[in-house]
Amino acid sequence: MMEPLTETEIIKRVLEGQKPLYELIVRRFNAQLYKIGRAYNFNHEDTQDLMQDTYIDAYKSLAQFETRSSFKTWLMRIMLNHCYHKKQKFSFKNETAMDSIQENLNPMFSTSSNDGQKTIQSHELGQIIEHSLSKIPESYRMVFALREINGLNVAETSSLLGITETNVKVRLNRAKAMLRKEIEKSYSNEELFEFNLRYCDPFTERTMQIIYDL
Repeated sequence: MMEPLTETEIIKRVLEGQKPLYELIVRRFNAQLYKIGRAYNFNHEDTQDLMQDTYIDAYKSLAQFETRSSFKTWLMRIMLNHCYHKKQKFSFKNETAMDSIQENLNPMFSTSSNDGQKTIQSHELGQIIEHSLSKIPESYRMVFALREINGLNVAETSSLLGITETNVKVRLNRAKAMLRKEIEKSYSNEELFEFNLRYCDPFTERTMQIIYDL
């Protein structure tokens, strides 16, 4: 079997004119970007809009990506920036202006494991976990999502959130403590905020059609 193309190889070929290969990027990161938007408490539709904007902006800026750094982190920064700015717009209409946003002028989020994302085994459990996470203050929720849902390490989370590694550890522990009060049973982190195939295919088609038209 052929080894899957790396992000660096895909980017190189896309920049050389093989635009259809960008679909590999979209499919590879759909689940991760979706988790970011949902952890920001955006609904399904708004999250898809943010994902699409992220992929389009990333495509337009591919030539500026430095292959020495992590493409995953770069893409997540774009998604986080979109989430942050959309949240700012919402704050003008709503009363909630989270102090955690003020300390993170840079994006703060990302994703992880590409191997074997599990589908939600229990719909009820998934709802309980998602509902519980929505009650946690954003500063803790985002650290939890980056570390536990998206699998970033402490250093990556620290860099994306613009906080110290010590703060990452402290916030993660506090987030877990908050969740324990809401959830009594154990669960698998990969079961959270899945972007199921029934959404992935039509979303990818719509996004690639926009890419083809650029």
